[in-house]
Amino acid sequence: MTITAASMQKDVYKEFHSRAYHPDVTEVYANYTSRSGKLSNVENNDKVAFVGLQYFIKSYLQEEWAEFFKVDKASAVANHKRIMSAMLGYPVNVKYLEDLHDLGYLPLKIKALPEGTLVPYLVPPITVVNTKEGFQWLTNMIETVLSCENWPIQTSATTSVAYLKVFKEFADKTGLSMDFVPFQGHDFSFRGMFGKHAAAMSGFGHLASGLVGTDTIPAVLFAEKYYGANVDAELVGCSVDATEHSVTCSWIMEGEIEFFRYLMREQSPKGILSVVSDTWDFWTLVTEYLPQLKQEIIAREGTLVIRPDSGDPVKILTGYKVSPVSDYAELFNSQNEAEKDVINNGYEAYRWNGNYFGFEEDQTINLMDFEVKGLIECLWDIFGGTTTDKGFKLLDEHIGAIYGDAITLPRQRQILQRLMDKGFASKVVLGIGSYSYQYVTRDTHGSAVKATSVVKNGERVAIFKDPKTDAKKKSAKGLLKIERVNGELVLFDNVTELEESQGLLDVVFENGQLVKETTLAQIRERINNQISR
Repeated sequence: MTITAASMQKDVYKEFHSRAYHPDVTEVYANYTSRSGKLSNVENNDKVAFVGLQYFIKSYLQEEWAEFFKVDKASAVANHKRIMSAMLGYPVNVKYLEDLHDLGYLPLKIKALPEGTLVPYLVPPITVVNTKEGFQWLTNMIETVLSCENWPIQTSATTSVAYLKVFKEFADKTGLSMDFVPFQGHDFSFRGMFGKHAAAMSGFGHLASGLVGTDTIPAVLFAEKYYGANVDAELVGCSVDATEHSVTCSWIMEGEIEFFRYLMREQSPKGILSVVSDTWDFWTLVTEYLPQLKQEIIAREGTLVIRPDSGDPVKILTGYKVSPVSDYAELFNSQNEAEKDVINNGYEAYRWNGNYFGFEEDQTINLMDFEVKGLIECLWDIFGGTTTDKGFKLLDEHIGAIYGDAITLPRQRQILQRLMDKGFASKVVLGIGSYSYQYVTRDTHGSAVKATSVVKNGERVAIFKDPKTDAKKKSAKGLLKIERVNGELVLFDNVTELEESQGLLDVVFENGQLVKETTLAQIRERINNQISR
C-alpha cells in the first residue's frame, strides 16, 4: 500500500506546532544524529554507515510533495483539514499549508556528509533548516518521516558493512581471492520484512555496503530509481539458479539423484546451481549421492552449490570441536564422568569405545564421522581442491556450499574462524536474513532528529535538550560544523554562521531542488575505501 499525503507524514501532535513556536521565531535548525551504540547489533561498533538521504529527498521531498503543489490550493489542503480535524477533535487551521502552497516549493535546506561515509556516534551527517521566514514549522514537521525513512536503511547498511568486514578479514587471513568476497553475504531477508517497501529499503542498505548477492529484487529496483544504478552497465545485485523444498518434493518418487541429474543436464547445464539439500536426509545426500554424482559434477561447466537449511549452521558447515583424547573409555570408568571433562574443556564431541558422541539440548547424542567433520570437510574428501598461497584448502571450483538461514554476525565469525582452524579457506556463502536486518529499532544506533538553533527576534539563539533523567539524550547545541581531526570526523557545535557555512557538510537539497546527487557505485567506493584502510 502506498499512501501519498505529504503534509500528513508526521505525528499528529506536530499539527499544533505551526502555531506553538514562539511568535518571534523565524528559523529552526535541526540535525539527524546517531547518538549511541549501546544497543547496537554490531559488537563494539563505533560508526554508522550513512546511507538513504537521497532516497528520502527524491521520494518524499520531491515526488510526494509534487502531488501537493500540482493541484489547486483547496484540493491540496482539503483532506488534510478533514483528517486532522477528526483526529484532534476541532477544526484545524490550515492557513500555514495554504501559505506553503502559495509559495510553490519547500523552503528547506539540507546539508549532509557524502552518503557512504562511516560516521562516528554523536556526529550528525544531516542538518535541516528552513530558508524562508514564516515556515519555521517546516523543519521539524518533517522530523518524523525523516527519521522513519532514514534509520532503517543506515542500520541495514551498517549491519551489512559489519558482515563485509568479517568476510574481508578471513579472506585475507586464508588467502581467498578478494574478488569472491562481495558474493559471500547473500540477502535472503525479503519474506521476513515489514512489507515490500521495507524489504527494498533494507535490501538497498545491504547492496550499499558492497555486497552484491541478493534475492531481494525490489532492492535492485530501488537502486536504479533513487541511486543512478543500471543493471545493464554495472553489477548492482545478483543471484543464481536455485531450488526450494517444494521443487525437491516434486521429485519424491524419482529421488534426489535423478533430481540433481535433471537440473544439471537439462535446466542448468552451466553456471552456478544451488540446490537445497536437506529436504529429507542431508547427510545421506552428502555422503552417498554426491559421490555417485561426482563425475557429472566435475564435468559440468560451473559450480554446484550444496545448501543445507536446517540444524546448527556452525556445526553443519564446520563440524564439531572434538576432544583430542583418542578414547575417553581408557581414562574414565563412566561416560558421564567423561562428558563432564569434555564440557569443562570446551569441546563439543568426544570418542567413547570407538564411537563419537556429542551434546544437543543437554542430551547425549550419537555422531557419525561425517557429522563430526562437517559439510566443507566432507566436500573436500569427495571433490578435493587446491590450496591458497597461504596454505589453506580451497574446494574444487565445481563444488561449493551456502547456508542461507540463521547466520547472525557472531555465527558468521564462528563459522569462518572454525574453517580456518581446520585449515580451510573461507570459501563459503552465508545468507543474511530478516533476523539480522529487521531485529533492530531506531534505538539500535540511537538515531534521532533534534533542533539546536533558532532565530528569534532576528537574533541567533542556541537551543538544546539535556534531560536530567537521561543524560544519553543530551543534544548538541547551536549551529554545527563537521571536520576531520587526525582522520576522524568530529562535531563542533555552537559555531558561528560563518563557521557553519564551512566544514564537511555540503548542501544537497535547497528550495525543492536536489543540488548534489550521488550513485550506488560512489557509495560503494566510499565504503570500500574506509574499510580497506
